[in-house]
Amino acid sequence: MEVKNQSSFWLIMAAIFSGNFLAVLSITTINVTFPVVMDTFGANLSTVQWLMAGYLLATGIVAPIVGYMGDQLSYKRLFVMSLIGFVLFSALCASAWSIQSLIAFRIVQGIFGGMIIPITMTIIYQVFDRDRQAYAMGLWSLASMLAPVIGPTLGGWMVQYFGWKSIFMLNIPIGLFSIWIVAKFIPYYKLSEKKSFDVLGFLSVVISSSLLLLTFSHGSEWGWGSPKTIFLIVIGILLLAFFIGWELKTSSPLLHLKVFRFPRFRYSLILNCIVTVSMYAGTLLVPLYLQTVLKLSPMETGLIMLPGALVMAAAAPVIGRFYHVIGPFRLVIAGILVIVGATAAFSHITVKTSVYTIAVLQLIRCLGIALCNMPLTNAAMSAVSSEYSGHASSITNWARQGLASLSIGIFSALIVLRTSHYRAEGIASKPAATVMGIDDVFLVGTVIAIAAVPFTFLLRKKEKGETRGPAAYPEIMRILSLDIQGHSLEGGALFHLP
Repeated sequence: MEVKNQSSFWLIMAAIFSGNFLAVLSITTINVTFPVVMDTFGANLSTVQWLMAGYLLATGIVAPIVGYMGDQLSYKRLFVMSLIGFVLFSALCASAWSIQSLIAFRIVQGIFGGMIIPITMTIIYQVFDRDRQAYAMGLWSLASMLAPVIGPTLGGWMVQYFGWKSIFMLNIPIGLFSIWIVAKFIPYYKLSEKKSFDVLGFLSVVISSSLLLLTFSHGSEWGWGSPKTIFLIVIGILLLAFFIGWELKTSSPLLHLKVFRFPRFRYSLILNCIVTVSMYAGTLLVPLYLQTVLKLSPMETGLIMLPGALVMAAAAPVIGRFYHVIGPFRLVIAGILVIVGATAAFSHITVKTSVYTIAVLQLIRCLGIALCNMPLTNAAMSAVSSEYSGHASSITNWARQGLASLSIGIFSALIVLRTSHYRAEGIASKPAATVMGIDDVFLVGTVIAIAAVPFTFLLRKKEKGETRGPAAYPEIMRILSLDIQGHSLEGGALFHLP
């Protein structure tokens, strides 16, 4: 049975879209405040950058426990609680009295923002019929991609005319609207019973995630071969290994790793990770080339990268609409090949490459990423039964967050290493040596993208039980089926927040 009333789909989707847009927007508007915040509080850049690093660290740490919390509280309650916390700490950020208090409030805001992203993804796979999940994920991806497109421009305009506090105050009306629409239109449901809290699993995953994400973010600054970096990585990996072993044997796990028993979930996650690494390679390398080699301003750099971002945002819902017609394999293999071709072309840029060439190559890469992102996520999530979709979403976001930090850290270190190598070989011009180093890293990115090709063929295999979805849970369908007993979405008592 599926949601038969078209308005129900769009009202629930509006709640999901607004929440996800808010969480991502808060990431992309903060960078433009750095100079003003530095002047306001007399802080240096290494301190102020924790407004971004601390937020991202918090989102990565909280991701593994969202599945457990959603199971225990219900995803509707957790969604509303996350939005309330996000709005509250946005207001506290705007009233911060020192850089230390601002960073502390921002990190806690990141905890609530980090919950919203996997929660919204999970709700899609628990309340929508399978035939609508791909399209819903396309709209979800649109929110994720639209926010980075308008975030820096909107943030710069607001800071210029209303001050840095307006960045946080903006979250309040959007957040309050999101709370109202979620409370009114997202149905209340639960798919699992109460279970004991896995304290040991919680501590091990939080500490290991913190150590690894922190080290990946600052490895190039500390030195990848330094005793501090090696020690933290080793401890983080050992704790992560302990967490995995413990979760597999405990009777009440914090994170259900049994989702890896679904082959399509495994393959799609591997591909998702490879695409994530490729995406962040471009996010780091293209602006670096434009600003350090071609000496363009941040505004000019943003304008050159804007067409690619717009293509990603525009393509997401279209791909979602035709997902079931084309299938994940054809979309993903096309996307991977586009990424490989564009990344390989980037590995041949020089100091004389025109900005138009860069803009076109970036647009092509973004199209390839768009062809992969939603199909891979949907292929993974649709292979997992609804009961475990919250845990699958947590694992997906956790892996992507960790790899984002790792890839940026390693690629940054490789650029420095290769640039120094070319300078030592007699390349006198620093821009020339830098672009040669960037070419080498793009070449590494090409090899990584090529490694994804064999995995795409595994997506052709139909997963047993893949069609399992909300129809297996009569309570959800009772709530969502608007033709049962004459209830309506807009006024029925079924939609209160228990």
